[in-house]
Amino acid sequence: MSLQRRLLLYLLICAPLVWGVALVFSVNHARHEVNELFDAELIRLARQVQATLGRGLPTEAATLPSAPHRDAVEAGDADVRDLAVAVWDRSGQLMLSDREGVQLPYRPERGGFVDEQLAGRAWRVYYLQSFDGRWLVASGQRVFERDELVYGLTVSQVVPWLLVLPVLLGVMAWAVRRALLPMARLTRDLRRRPADDLQPLDERRAPAELKPLIGAMNGLFARIEQMLVRERRFTADAAHELRTPLAVLRAQWDVVQRAGSPAERAAAEAKFGIGLDRMGRLVTQMLALSRVESGSAPVLDDVRWTPVVEQAMSDCLALAERRGIELACDWPPAGRHPMPLLGNEHLLTVLLRNLLDNAVRYAPAGTLVTLRIGQDTIEVENAGPPLSAEQLARLGERFYRPDGQQEVGSGLGVSIVRRIAQLHGLELVFGTRADGTGVRALLRFDSEHR
Repeated sequence: MSLQRRLLLYLLICAPLVWGVALVFSVNHARHEVNELFDAELIRLARQVQATLGRGLPTEAATLPSAPHRDAVEAGDADVRDLAVAVWDRSGQLMLSDREGVQLPYRPERGGFVDEQLAGRAWRVYYLQSFDGRWLVASGQRVFERDELVYGLTVSQVVPWLLVLPVLLGVMAWAVRRALLPMARLTRDLRRRPADDLQPLDERRAPAELKPLIGAMNGLFARIEQMLVRERRFTADAAHELRTPLAVLRAQWDVVQRAGSPAERAAAEAKFGIGLDRMGRLVTQMLALSRVESGSAPVLDDVRWTPVVEQAMSDCLALAERRGIELACDWPPAGRHPMPLLGNEHLLTVLLRNLLDNAVRYAPAGTLVTLRIGQDTIEVENAGPPLSAEQLARLGERFYRPDGQQEVGSGLGVSIVRRIAQLHGLELVFGTRADGTGVRALLRFDSEHR
């Protein structure tokens, strides 16, 4: 069910329900006010009758003249036949009565208002005892007279409301549709929008209730656009970088096929194998970069640095042995914990492996590469020649490799490290060692995430 239909249904149900509750409350309030009015009249009538006692009152029971017929009463006049008065003396003898058919009962023990049933009809009777006890005066009125007035007043108010109720419901339905018009307009605009249109929605004229929704949608559009930009850039870079290795492999394969002697063939096959290694490393690094830039948030947990470091160093051990590089790892002193971090151990293993791999590849043969785990930093350093300011500034660019490199590489390792560091709130900084030689990669908490 749509939001508009649901809101209309709630209004169509709740409006008559609330109106009915208000009607019941109004009827009860009107009955209370009418009872107060007529009770006061009965008290006044009883007091007036008692004030006239002893002034020409007959010694025997007397009956006042009958009330005029209802048809003889002018329009708007009250029907006095719904009223009754009776007077009794000390002995209980009826001395005065204004009704022939209905006789108010004698209640010497009662005082005040009493509800009675006379001739099958409900009456409200007020009993007033004189101060000297000589007279008991009773004045009564049919309850129907009061109800008739209450219902008459209520109906006079209800009928116009009943006639207006359909109009009111129609106006509410129109108001609901009008109020939801901005939402319908937003829906129409989104349906007509092309799939490649990720421009933010205009929220200046939107109602306050829709601005959070529009803001969230604009944020989603921005994230989707960033993801598409990353994918397009990655696809373009991959297409550009794969073109050269494939061309080199094709040329090397042609050399292998045209080799005339076993020595030439062995040399060509060795170069072809190096090209395949470079292609494999490039594809592996591109897949790793694609995963870390996919935009999906990694599952974070307390990082156990020992297995992460062991795995990363184990992955680089073969390369280190081939180049005669010694790997070392420094841990915090006893009693101090390594960098406390919530992160993904698999991604952090990839991060350390890339840093160690780069340090081992570009360090002079037979030197030392050190991984240092501190309380709030991680360092990887080698003894290679220091990089220039221009080279340090360009580190992290995709597929960038400084000139004169002999080792196979793809130029994606630092990009992968930076992306994983960003996902964990870390910052990657390159520089030289304390003595001004070599290259040092420093991981520390990003100042924006502290």
